[in-house]
Amino acid sequence: MQKKRKIQSIAVIAILLLLIYGKNVTERNAFRSISKTFSEVYNDRLVVNGYIFDISKRLFAIQKLIDHCQESFEFPATAKNINIQEEEIMALIDQFEQTKLTEEEAYYLADFKNTITNGLNIDDYQVVNPDNLGINSDEVKKYDQKIDLARKDLEDLSRIQLSEGKKLVNKAKSQINRSQIWSQFEVALLIILIVVVYFVIFNGDPSSKKLKD
Repeated sequence: MQKKRKIQSIAVIAILLLLIYGKNVTERNAFRSISKTFSEVYNDRLVVNGYIFDISKRLFAIQKLIDHCQESFEFPATAKNINIQEEEIMALIDQFEQTKLTEEEAYYLADFKNTITNGLNIDDYQVVNPDNLGINSDEVKKYDQKIDLARKDLEDLSRIQLSEGKKLVNKAKSQINRSQIWSQFEVALLIILIVVVYFVIFNGDPSSKKLKD
């Protein structure tokens, strides 16, 4: 009977140890997942928001350049500066495209890229200054309207960053809370393990009973 009890106790200890080991494996996976989540928050949301801010600054610079170009002789220098801003925007878009994009995000980014490439390409927009006859104010207004469309895409992209960032932070919080629950479970398992070991050593060993007597 005593031998059977010892075997049962050893089996319980083995199960408890396996549970503790399984919990540790789960915990390591959870920490990797939390680390990955925070990495996504930084690389795919915070860094991207920086791209959006930089692109927005360059759009503002383009609008300022085109709106303040009053004379035809100013246009070549203005066009050159706008072209530089456009190239920098395209470089930022290339970096943006390397990040993890949602379906909605990919749509707005593609629309924005199309506006920059086909709507704001100053090299293809000589109607602003046709045949060096002077700045066409109506065409400048149309150019400004396209900049507004591009800015609207940026606003939508920025909104997505906030929304997706919030989802990732909530996911990380959920993972941390789950990890805390597992930690409490581990403490409970350790207490049970200590009780079982105590039972095996002090109640399963006849010599220990004699010592007590």
